[in-house]
Amino acid sequence: MTLDTSTEAQSVVNRLAKANHPMADIAIVGRDLVTVERITGRLTYARVALSGAISGAWFGMFFGAMLTLTSDTYNAAFVPASVAIGVGLGLILRLVFFAVRRNRQEYTSASHVIASAYDVIVPAGTADRARLSLDTIAPVMDRLDS
Repeated sequence: MTLDTSTEAQSVVNRLAKANHPMADIAIVGRDLVTVERITGRLTYARVALSGAISGAWFGMFFGAMLTLTSDTYNAAFVPASVAIGVGLGLILRLVFFAVRRNRQEYTSASHVIASAYDVIVPAGTADRARLSLDTIAPVMDRLDS
C-alpha cells in the first residue's frame, strides 16, 4: 500500500494493530528521499558568543561538580570558578571558529529527510489478511473520527 505522508502510513499501521494483525514484520518504507534544510536564523558574532558562553557554562558546571565530588576537601569556589572558566573558553573558542569559517556559512539551519511516498509492507503470507483487516476496520474508524 502506497501513501502520500508518513502520518497516513502510521495511521494504517495503527489500524492493523487495532485489528490484532501480527506487527513483527510490518515496515514503513520511504521512497525518493529528499533532504530539506530549513533556515532558522542568521549567525552573528553576538549569537555565536552567547552560544559559546552557554555551552561553556554547562561544561564548566559539569567539570566543577566532578572536581567537587572527587576532591578530598570541600571548596565552595570549585563550581563557580569552573563555570567562569568554561564561559570564557567556550565564548573565545566559538568566536575563533566562527571567524575562521565565516565565509562558508552565515546562518543556522535544521535538516529534515522527507520521502515523496511511503509504502506499508507486510509479509507476503499476511497481505490478504492485512487488506481484509483494513477494509473491515476502516468504516468503524471513520465513524469514530467523525
